[in-house]
Amino acid sequence: MLFLLETQLLHLRAGNWHRLNFTAAELEKVLENLRFESLARGVEASALAAEWKAPDHLTLPALISIAPPGIWPELLLDHRRGMAGLLTGIDDAVAANVALLEASSGSSPAPEPSQPPADPDLAGSDDLALLARDANVQRAIAAARAASLPTLRDFLGLA
Repeated sequence: MLFLLETQLLHLRAGNWHRLNFTAAELEKVLENLRFESLARGVEASALAAEWKAPDHLTLPALISIAPPGIWPELLLDHRRGMAGLLTGIDDAVAANVALLEASSGSSPAPEPSQPPADPDLAGSDDLALLARDANVQRAIAAARAASLPTLRDFLGLA
């Protein structure tokens, strides 16, 4: 997720707007995969809680608090710290992407009137390109905003 957000940001800063459709699609794929991973995380956390004779649907801090003595509390706490750090990086990348995308949204200058195209079938192609770019920008904004991962944030006790 972080890699894709940073890649999209690099393309935006380089002016490679034609890549936006591809980077947004990649983000959407990862988000779809994360939905299944979130479900799997919930199942595993519930199984662990049941093994430790605790109620299911616990957050990671709650699991840490009931973990049996030994390696478990330290391991889970290190995992939580690492995931919280990763989420901070994702939040920063999301904010940078959204800011740059929103700044460009609707700010595309209207094409300069020039000679009409020789082929009447090409009339309005500049307008169509602008509409396509704006649609890709809106899609990329939606994908970037969805990368905030609220269910993971809840599980980590960061909400």
